[in-house]
This record gives sequence, C-alpha cells and structure tokens, in this order.
Amino acid sequence: MTKTITPKTNCSAEQFLEQCAARVVRELEQSIAAHHDKPLTEVIRYASFDGGKRVRPGLIYATASALDIDYEKVDAIACAVELIHCYSLVHDDLPAMDDDAIRRGKPSCHKAFGEAEAILGGNAMQVLAFEYLAATKQLSDIHKLRAIYLLASASGLAGMASGQIMDTRDMDGKIDLDYLEKTHRLKTGSLMASCITIPLACKDDCSASVHRALTAYAEDIGLCFQIQDDILDVLEPCATPTGRQNELNYISVVGIERTRELLTMYCERCLQHLEKLREKAKALRAITHYIATRSS
Repeated sequence: MTKTITPKTNCSAEQFLEQCAARVVRELEQSIAAHHDKPLTEVIRYASFDGGKRVRPGLIYATASALDIDYEKVDAIACAVELIHCYSLVHDDLPAMDDDAIRRGKPSCHKAFGEAEAILGGNAMQVLAFEYLAATKQLSDIHKLRAIYLLASASGLAGMASGQIMDTRDMDGKIDLDYLEKTHRLKTGSLMASCITIPLACKDDCSASVHRALTAYAEDIGLCFQIQDDILDVLEPCATPTGRQNELNYISVVGIERTRELLTMYCERCLQHLEKLREKAKALRAITHYIATRSS
C-alpha cells in the first residue's frame, strides 16, 4: 500500500496540485480496486486515472487548509467532485454533445470503449461519487447530508447539467455576454464553486466574515478558470478540433482584448475575496494565480 500524500502549502501551486492529485488517485484506486471484477471498472479507470490537473481536488484541500480542516475529512469530498468532473467529460465528449475524439492526449472514452460503455461508465462514476460521500466515516451525518445536497445541486438542474444544455443550444448568433456568463457559471462554475462551499459547509465554527469571503470567492473562481480556458482554446487550439462548430466562448462574443480584461478582473476579485483569510488562504491564492496564468 502506498503512503498517503499530505499536500504542503509552502510550495508552488503546481507542486501542491500534484500532491493533491496523487492523494486523490490513491484514494480512488483503493476504492475501485474493490470492484475489480465489475465490467465497467476499466472504463472508470480510463476516464479518471490518466491525466488531468486535478484543480478541483486542489481547491478542496486548499479550502480545508484555509479553514483548519484535517485533510482526511475532505478526502471523500475530493474524490466525489473529481468523479463528477470526470463523468461530465466522458458525456461531454459524446457525439450528441461536443463530439470530441481526443481527451487528455488519448482517444475519448467513447472512442476507446464505444458509446454504450462510455455512457454507462459515466453514469457509474456519477453514482459512485455519492457513494463516497454517503459511506465516509470522516464526516458527521449532518455534514454528509450537506455535502450530498451541495454536490447534487452543483451537478444537476441548478448547475452543470443546465449549463451544458445552454452551451449546446443553437442560439443562431444571438449570444451576448450575459448569456455566456450565465452558461459558464452553471456549466463550469457550479462544480468548481462546490469545491469551496462543501468544505465550508462542514465547518460549523466558521466566522460570518470568512464564510462571506469564501462564498464570494467560490462564485468567481469558475469564471476565472473558464475564461483562461477559452483563451487557451483559441490561441493554442488542440490538434483535433471538436465536432461542434461555432462553440460558445468569450473570445467569439467579446473579442480577445475584452476577454483578457475580464480574466484580469475576475482574478483580482478572487484575490480580494481571499484577503480576509490572510495567510490561511496561501494555497488558494497560489491556485488562483495558477488558474489565471496556466498554459494548458
């Protein structure tokens, strides 16, 4: 059995994220190993173990650090959110959605296993996420319920699912900045926000001012991430384009210069929200800079 990695906040954002990724992958491997004889196990391994920056688990552990929550208490949260994220990528890549043939430098799940197994594997990952939260012994029952509610809300009609359908609708060129922002607050921002709000909901003695600061940060960090994603997609397009034409992104709606201005604005807003936490927010601050300046 490999040793549990304890992410350190006195390092670069890249190193912290690598440590968080190693911790989450170890947790997932141990859990999925118990289902080694199940037919969808290989699909889940393929979709969730190989590649990815694990920014969402990084935000969860960084929030735990800021709130003085033991990492062990948020392991199940980190695994659950990462599984929801990976399931969403599997389904996003399907021909009926974004029709992507490549994900993280290798064939998309439906290309490697076929559409039926990709759909069912995604479904299994989604359910497994809630199994993690329900089964963890590190959280009290009330904290489990809060975590399950917040993750379900972020994933479903109030969040990611609604954002995805807004992203796939043919708006016949009638897309403005308000529609774009609403779409990405739901599709990308809601799940990313849950990385902050779920640990926060498991901290009963948090002050009102810190709660407000982290809630505000949660609302903005997803847009910061998405805007930089759009910039990278346009300036450094992947070798294999998506099947969908006229994709919804900031640059197609407001242009590259305005997009960069918005990125700067949201990054500065996120950092301002964290000022209340001072040194406690060191890891969150580093990840914010990373999100806004990353090259991939």
